[in-house]
Amino acid sequence: MLLASLSRMVGALSLDVALLRRRRDFGLLTAGQVVSQVGSMMTFVALPVQCYAQTHSTLLVGLLGAVEFVPILCLALVGGAMADGFDRRRLLLGAEAATMLVSVALIVNASLPAPATWFLFVAAALAAAFEALRRPPLDSLTPRLVERGELGSALALSSGLWSLASLIGPAIAGVAIASLGFAGAYTADALTFVVALGTVAAIRTPASPSARVAPSMRSTVEAVRYASGRPELIGTYVVDINAMFFGMPLATFPALARHFGGGDSLVGVMYAAPAAGAMLAALSSGWSANVHRHGRAIVAAATGWGVAIVGLGLAPSLLVALACLVLAGAADEISGLFRSLIWSQTIPDAMRGRLAGLEMLSWSSGPTLGNAEAGVASALVGLRSSIVLGGALCVAGGGALAGALPAFWAYDGRAGDAVNPPPARVTPAPGPEL
Repeated sequence: MLLASLSRMVGALSLDVALLRRRRDFGLLTAGQVVSQVGSMMTFVALPVQCYAQTHSTLLVGLLGAVEFVPILCLALVGGAMADGFDRRRLLLGAEAATMLVSVALIVNASLPAPATWFLFVAAALAAAFEALRRPPLDSLTPRLVERGELGSALALSSGLWSLASLIGPAIAGVAIASLGFAGAYTADALTFVVALGTVAAIRTPASPSARVAPSMRSTVEAVRYASGRPELIGTYVVDINAMFFGMPLATFPALARHFGGGDSLVGVMYAAPAAGAMLAALSSGWSANVHRHGRAIVAAATGWGVAIVGLGLAPSLLVALACLVLAGAADEISGLFRSLIWSQTIPDAMRGRLAGLEMLSWSSGPTLGNAEAGVASALVGLRSSIVLGGALCVAGGGALAGALPAFWAYDGRAGDAVNPPPARVTPAPGPEL
């Protein structure tokens, strides 16, 4: 009986890995994006570390986030409208190829006798622009590659593997930067795009269950109106923006690593720590299927993130700081899982691309602007004080938003399943969607 109980417990916590085999195209998409994410995380670490190494300015490292926000703000809704109007697979291919060229340009710059600091900002802006065109078609593809009943498992599985890649990438980046230099880290990123391009090209996307919507200002406004009329969606946006804007500490990592007596390798470990927590949370996320009050789960997770960031700022040692980052990553993963479930349950397929663009504005604006805020706050009130203050504001803001959005707080996923039509069943077309 004890063994049977343990078996049921493990089954409730574990991920449905077999889904990667049952749904060929979902497996291909996930595999390629996970490999690409390893490389992208290496560049994600290398850019701020190179900027700090050349300028010794936390403020400039933070401004990298501000530079990334501008193209996302301008293009996320455009990318979403394109995802509803054109072949999502081809859009994804084009954006992946363009981002690979940015990595190649970073290799060239890093190989110069005196690498240009200004080019790091140009590269960050270009990469963000192509990401704004890449994520809407990517995010809106998954619901069409699995059955509706498999969607929760697919999101948890994708997120868990994504977190694993986000753990491996920074860890490798720290070692690669120390041994091969910045050009070596950027080269690894460029090579991973080859895998991503190959897997996306091999996907056979099922026919769309609804007619495509030509990109236009009218269709974009229609999507914004839809989102503004759904308080559960508004809640997912603003709670996450609040948590990331005030509690995002990434811009402080190069300086914080030196505070704890480490170098570039330690920076990589610090970037990897939240991903480790996210991976652990995702791998044990089977319990999430029994949680239906998704709004409350998001608020609780965002509060957990803020508390962990306060702990980071107060940490007396490196081990305590890393433990807080692991806890923060786990909380963020849980929040992201329930946000994705609300999005998938409440958005019709014909509008998924445009709403994915709007979602991208929410989950990317917080971190990018939060990094800028962290850099500015660190320069004004000090490194550790800025981290503590940001975490405290994250907790306070999350509580205030929960009180201001009662419909979001009361959202029940079972009602969402009942009132929203399911996407088309997964019956692959003979060839790539044209």
